[in-house]
Amino acid sequence: MSTPKISGPVLRFFRRIVRGYFKRHFHGVRVTGVERFVVAGAGDTPLLMYANHGSWWDPMVATLLAERWMKARRHYAPMDAEALERYGILKRVGVFPVEMKTARGAVQFLRTGEEVVQGGGVLWVTPQGQFVDAQVRPLAFKPGLAALAVRVAASLGRCTVMPLAIEYPYWDERLPECLLEFGEAVVVTAGESVDEVQVRLIAALETAMDGLRERAVRRDPAEFEALIGGTLGMGGFYGLGQRLKALLLRRPYRAEHSAVVVNERRRDA
Repeated sequence: MSTPKISGPVLRFFRRIVRGYFKRHFHGVRVTGVERFVVAGAGDTPLLMYANHGSWWDPMVATLLAERWMKARRHYAPMDAEALERYGILKRVGVFPVEMKTARGAVQFLRTGEEVVQGGGVLWVTPQGQFVDAQVRPLAFKPGLAALAVRVAASLGRCTVMPLAIEYPYWDERLPECLLEFGEAVVVTAGESVDEVQVRLIAALETAMDGLRERAVRRDPAEFEALIGGTLGMGGFYGLGQRLKALLLRRPYRAEHSAVVVNERRRDA
Protein backbone atom coordinates (compact mmCIF):
# COMPACT_ATOMS: atom_id res chain seq x y z
CA MET A 1 0.00 0.00 0.00
CA SER A 2 1.36 3.42 -0.93
CA THR A 3 0.81 6.74 0.82
CA PRO A 4 -2.68 8.02 -0.07
CA LYS A 5 -2.83 10.94 -2.47
CA ILE A 6 -4.29 14.13 -1.05
CA SER A 7 -6.40 16.37 -3.28
CA GLY A 8 -5.68 20.05 -2.56
CA PRO A 9 -9.14 21.34 -3.61
CA VAL A 10 -10.96 18.59 -1.71
CA LEU A 11 -8.83 19.17 1.39
CA ARG A 12 -9.56 22.92 1.35
CA PHE A 13 -13.28 22.20 0.97
CA PHE A 14 -13.19 19.62 3.77
CA ARG A 15 -11.36 21.98 6.14
CA ARG A 16 -13.94 24.68 5.49
CA ILE A 17 -16.75 22.25 6.29
CA VAL A 18 -15.01 21.17 9.50
CA ARG A 19 -14.55 24.78 10.69
CA GLY A 20 -18.24 25.42 10.08
CA TYR A 21 -19.22 22.31 12.06
CA PHE A 22 -17.23 23.42 15.08
CA LYS A 23 -18.60 26.96 14.92
CA ARG A 24 -22.17 25.66 14.90
CA HIS A 25 -21.86 22.89 17.46
CA PHE A 26 -19.44 24.28 20.08
CA HIS A 27 -19.34 27.40 22.19
CA GLY A 28 -15.59 27.48 21.56
CA VAL A 29 -12.49 25.47 20.72
CA ARG A 30 -9.73 26.22 23.23
CA VAL A 31 -6.13 24.99 23.17
CA THR A 32 -3.15 24.99 25.50
CA GLY A 33 0.44 23.83 24.94
CA VAL A 34 0.46 24.96 21.31
CA GLU A 35 4.16 25.84 21.45
CA ARG A 36 4.95 22.15 22.01
CA PHE A 37 3.06 21.21 18.86
CA VAL A 38 4.77 23.91 16.80
CA VAL A 39 8.27 22.95 17.99
CA ALA A 40 7.63 19.22 17.47
CA GLY A 41 6.45 19.78 13.90
CA ALA A 42 9.21 22.16 12.80
CA GLY A 43 10.84 21.27 9.49
CA ASP A 44 10.31 17.66 8.50
CA THR A 45 10.89 16.11 11.94
CA PRO A 46 9.51 12.54 11.99
CA LEU A 47 6.26 13.16 13.88
CA LEU A 48 3.44 10.96 15.14
CA MET A 49 0.42 12.55 16.83
CA TYR A 50 -1.80 10.57 19.20
CA ALA A 51 -4.88 11.42 21.24
CA ASN A 52 -7.44 9.90 23.55
CA HIS A 53 -10.58 8.82 21.73
CA GLY A 54 -13.78 9.90 23.46
CA SER A 55 -15.90 11.15 20.60
CA TRP A 56 -16.80 11.14 16.92
CA TRP A 57 -15.35 14.68 16.80
CA ASP A 58 -11.74 13.63 17.48
CA PRO A 59 -10.55 13.22 13.86
CA MET A 60 -12.01 16.62 12.97
CA VAL A 61 -10.08 18.15 15.87
CA ALA A 62 -6.92 16.96 14.12
CA THR A 63 -8.08 18.66 10.92
CA LEU A 64 -8.50 21.99 12.73
CA LEU A 65 -5.12 21.84 14.43
CA ALA A 66 -3.26 20.77 11.31
CA GLU A 67 -4.70 23.65 9.30
CA ARG A 68 -4.02 26.28 11.97
CA TRP A 69 -0.49 25.41 13.10
CA MET A 70 1.02 22.92 10.65
CA LYS A 71 -0.50 23.72 7.30
CA ALA A 72 2.73 23.27 5.33
CA ARG A 73 2.92 19.56 6.13
CA ARG A 74 0.72 16.73 4.83
CA HIS A 75 -1.40 14.96 7.41
CA TYR A 76 -2.71 11.38 7.39
CA ALA A 77 -4.76 9.06 9.58
CA PRO A 78 -5.78 5.38 9.51
CA MET A 79 -9.43 4.31 9.54
CA ASP A 80 -11.28 1.02 9.59
CA ALA A 81 -11.48 -0.15 5.96
CA GLU A 82 -15.19 -0.94 6.10
CA ALA A 83 -16.10 2.41 7.64
CA LEU A 84 -13.95 4.30 5.15
CA GLU A 85 -15.94 2.85 2.26
CA ARG A 86 -18.95 4.81 3.53
CA TYR A 87 -17.06 8.13 3.56
CA GLY A 88 -15.36 8.34 0.20
CA ILE A 89 -14.31 11.98 0.58
CA LEU A 90 -11.95 11.02 3.40
CA LYS A 91 -9.81 8.99 1.03
CA ARG A 92 -8.89 12.27 -0.70
CA VAL A 93 -7.87 14.15 2.44
CA GLY A 94 -5.25 11.74 3.79
CA VAL A 95 -7.26 8.94 5.43
CA PHE A 96 -6.15 5.42 4.51
CA PRO A 97 -7.87 2.05 5.12
CA VAL A 98 -6.72 -0.52 7.65
CA GLU A 99 -8.31 -3.90 8.29
CA MET A 100 -9.13 -3.91 11.98
CA LYS A 101 -8.21 -6.78 14.31
CA THR A 102 -6.24 -8.75 11.71
CA ALA A 103 -2.54 -9.44 11.25
CA ARG A 104 -2.83 -8.10 7.72
CA GLY A 105 -4.29 -4.87 9.06
CA ALA A 106 -1.40 -4.46 11.50
CA VAL A 107 1.09 -4.84 8.66
CA GLN A 108 -0.89 -2.33 6.55
CA PHE A 109 -0.76 0.21 9.35
CA LEU A 110 2.97 -0.18 9.99
CA ARG A 111 3.96 -0.05 6.32
CA THR A 112 1.79 2.91 5.40
CA GLY A 113 2.55 4.75 8.62
CA GLU A 114 6.29 4.40 8.12
CA GLU A 115 5.99 5.54 4.51
CA VAL A 116 3.99 8.60 5.60
CA VAL A 117 6.53 9.67 8.21
CA GLN A 118 9.57 8.94 6.06
CA GLY A 119 8.01 11.11 3.34
CA GLY A 120 7.74 14.09 5.71
CA GLY A 121 4.05 13.62 6.54
CA VAL A 122 2.44 13.65 9.98
CA LEU A 123 0.41 10.65 11.14
CA TRP A 124 -2.53 11.07 13.58
CA VAL A 125 -3.58 8.05 15.64
CA THR A 126 -6.07 7.19 18.41
CA PRO A 127 -4.28 4.19 19.96
CA GLN A 128 -7.15 3.20 22.29
CA GLY A 129 -8.84 1.79 19.19
CA GLN A 130 -12.37 2.51 20.42
CA PHE A 131 -14.41 5.21 22.13
CA VAL A 132 -13.41 5.54 25.80
CA ASP A 133 -14.56 8.17 28.30
CA ALA A 134 -11.85 10.73 29.07
CA GLN A 135 -12.08 9.99 32.80
CA VAL A 136 -11.17 6.30 32.51
CA ARG A 137 -7.80 5.27 33.97
CA PRO A 138 -5.49 3.55 33.38
CA LEU A 139 -5.33 4.06 29.63
CA ALA A 140 -5.06 0.98 27.46
CA PHE A 141 -3.39 1.23 24.04
CA LYS A 142 -3.21 -1.10 21.08
CA PRO A 143 0.49 -1.86 20.33
CA GLY A 144 0.54 -0.36 16.84
CA LEU A 145 1.59 3.20 17.75
CA ALA A 146 4.56 2.12 19.88
CA ALA A 147 5.61 -0.43 17.26
CA LEU A 148 5.49 2.20 14.54
CA ALA A 149 7.50 4.70 16.62
CA VAL A 150 10.18 2.07 17.23
CA ARG A 151 10.23 1.16 13.54
CA VAL A 152 10.58 4.81 12.43
CA ALA A 153 13.31 5.44 15.01
CA ALA A 154 15.22 2.41 13.78
CA SER A 155 15.23 3.70 10.20
CA LEU A 156 15.55 7.46 10.79
CA GLY A 157 17.42 7.56 14.11
CA ARG A 158 14.60 9.09 16.15
CA CYS A 159 10.88 9.76 16.14
CA THR A 160 8.85 12.41 18.01
CA VAL A 161 5.49 11.25 19.36
CA MET A 162 3.20 14.04 20.60
CA PRO A 163 0.23 13.42 22.94
CA LEU A 164 -3.00 15.40 22.62
CA ALA A 165 -5.64 15.40 25.38
CA ILE A 166 -9.25 16.13 24.34
CA GLU A 167 -12.38 16.88 26.40
CA TYR A 168 -15.83 18.18 25.51
CA PRO A 169 -17.25 19.63 28.76
CA TYR A 170 -20.22 21.89 29.26
CA TRP A 171 -19.43 25.16 31.02
CA ASP A 172 -21.92 28.03 31.23
CA GLU A 173 -23.45 27.84 27.77
CA ARG A 174 -25.99 25.70 25.96
CA LEU A 175 -23.25 24.24 23.76
CA PRO A 176 -20.15 22.39 24.97
CA GLU A 177 -16.54 23.52 24.88
CA CYS A 178 -13.88 21.64 22.92
CA LEU A 179 -10.80 21.71 25.16
CA LEU A 180 -7.39 20.56 23.95
CA GLU A 181 -3.99 20.21 25.57
CA PHE A 182 -0.74 19.23 23.87
CA GLY A 183 1.41 17.23 26.28
CA GLU A 184 5.16 16.79 26.48
CA ALA A 185 6.57 15.06 23.41
CA VAL A 186 8.00 11.57 23.73
CA VAL A 187 11.24 11.24 21.74
CA VAL A 188 11.90 7.65 20.69
CA THR A 189 15.44 6.71 19.68
CA ALA A 190 16.87 3.67 17.91
CA GLY A 191 17.23 0.61 20.11
CA GLU A 192 14.24 1.10 22.40
CA SER A 193 11.78 -1.74 22.79
CA VAL A 194 8.08 -1.56 21.96
CA ASP A 195 7.15 -2.29 25.58
CA GLU A 196 9.34 0.54 26.89
CA VAL A 197 7.88 3.01 24.42
CA GLN A 198 4.32 1.87 25.14
CA VAL A 199 4.75 2.69 28.85
CA ARG A 200 6.15 6.14 28.07
CA LEU A 201 3.39 6.94 25.58
CA ILE A 202 0.62 6.01 28.01
CA ALA A 203 2.21 8.03 30.82
CA ALA A 204 2.60 11.13 28.62
CA LEU A 205 -1.03 11.12 27.49
CA GLU A 206 -2.35 10.42 31.00
CA THR A 207 -0.37 13.41 32.28
CA ALA A 208 -1.80 15.66 29.56
CA MET A 209 -5.33 14.39 30.18
CA ASP A 210 -5.04 14.92 33.94
CA GLY A 211 -3.81 18.48 33.37
CA LEU A 212 -6.66 19.19 30.97
CA ARG A 213 -9.21 17.78 33.42
CA GLU A 214 -7.99 20.22 36.09
CA ARG A 215 -8.28 23.13 33.66
CA ALA A 216 -11.73 22.00 32.59
CA VAL A 217 -12.91 21.98 36.22
CA ARG A 218 -11.61 25.54 36.77
CA ARG A 219 -13.64 26.81 33.78
CA ASP A 220 -11.25 29.66 33.05
CA PRO A 221 -11.02 30.53 29.32
CA ALA A 222 -7.91 32.61 30.08
CA GLU A 223 -5.94 29.39 30.53
CA PHE A 224 -6.44 28.59 26.84
CA GLU A 225 -5.82 30.06 23.43
CA ALA A 226 -9.09 30.41 21.52
CA LEU A 227 -8.91 28.60 18.18
CA ILE A 228 -12.58 29.07 17.29
CA GLY A 229 -15.40 31.04 18.87
CA GLY A 230 -18.55 29.09 18.17
CA THR A 231 -22.27 29.63 18.66
CA LEU A 232 -23.24 31.85 21.59
CA GLY A 233 -26.31 32.06 23.75
CA MET A 234 -28.98 29.81 25.19
CA GLY A 235 -31.35 29.74 22.23
CA GLY A 236 -35.01 28.77 22.30
CA PHE A 237 -37.47 30.45 24.68
CA TYR A 238 -34.75 31.40 27.15
CA GLY A 239 -32.79 33.26 24.50
CA LEU A 240 -35.93 35.01 23.26
CA GLY A 241 -36.75 36.06 26.81
CA GLN A 242 -33.31 37.56 27.30
CA ARG A 243 -33.61 39.51 24.05
CA LEU A 244 -36.99 40.95 25.09
CA LYS A 245 -35.68 41.79 28.55
CA ALA A 246 -32.71 43.65 27.06
CA LEU A 247 -35.03 45.55 24.73
CA LEU A 248 -37.40 46.62 27.54
CA LEU A 249 -34.56 47.68 29.81
CA ARG A 250 -32.81 49.47 26.90
CA ARG A 251 -29.51 47.73 27.40
CA PRO A 252 -27.29 45.75 25.01
CA TYR A 253 -28.23 42.12 24.46
CA ARG A 254 -25.40 39.70 25.26
CA ALA A 255 -25.75 36.24 23.79
CA GLU A 256 -23.51 34.43 26.26
CA HIS A 257 -25.25 33.04 29.31
CA SER A 258 -22.18 33.73 31.47
CA ALA A 259 -22.33 37.44 30.55
CA VAL A 260 -26.02 37.57 31.54
CA VAL A 261 -25.28 35.96 34.90
CA VAL A 262 -22.38 38.31 35.64
CA ASN A 263 -24.45 41.39 34.76
CA GLU A 264 -27.32 40.26 37.00
CA ARG A 265 -24.93 39.75 39.92
CA ARG A 266 -23.32 43.17 39.45
CA ARG A 267 -26.67 44.93 39.41
CA ASP A 268 -27.84 43.13 42.56
CA ALA A 269 -24.62 43.83 44.46
